[in-house]
Amino acid sequence: MSEISIEVARAGDEGVLLQLIRGLADYERLLPEVVTTEELLRQHLFGARPSAEALLARAQGEPVGFALYFTNFSTFLGRPGLYLEDLFVLPEHRGRGYGARLFRRVAQIALERECGRMEWSVLDWNEPALDFYRRMGAQPMSEWTVQRLTGEALRQAASGGTTKG
Repeated sequence: MSEISIEVARAGDEGVLLQLIRGLADYERLLPEVVTTEELLRQHLFGARPSAEALLARAQGEPVGFALYFTNFSTFLGRPGLYLEDLFVLPEHRGRGYGARLFRRVAQIALERECGRMEWSVLDWNEPALDFYRRMGAQPMSEWTVQRLTGEALRQAASGGTTKG
C-alpha cells in the first residue's frame, strides 16, 4: 500500500473537499443535486460555529477520499452519537484500505467523544458500500425509514403551513 495519511480537514481544504463531494455525487448518480460551494463549506465546516467535521485520506500526499461527520444525540442512550454523512474513496483508489482507515478513524473519534453510537445511511442499490459496512460489523436498521424536509417543504413546516399529502 502506498503511503497513506488520514488528516483532519482544515480551512483551505474546501476545494479538495468540493472535488471529492462531486465525485461522490457522480458515483451516487446525484451530481445535479450538488449546490454547495467552497464558501459554504468554509462557513459551515471551518467558520465560527462548525456544523460538521471532515477527514481527508491522502496517498503520497494526494487526496483520495474523505469522511464527513457530525454530532447528534440519542435521548434513549443519554449520550451523543456520531453521524457519518459521507464516506468516499475515489474509484481508482478503492480496494486498498483507504475507506477502512477513514471509517475506523471516525469510529475512534466516536469512542474518544464517548458517543453511544455511530450511524449513517446507504443507498439501497449500493451493494459495494453495503458489503463494506457489513464487513465493518454494521447492522442494518430495516425498521426505520429516513424522512426529509428540503426547500419549500421545509419553509412550509417552519411557518406552520402544510404541503399536499
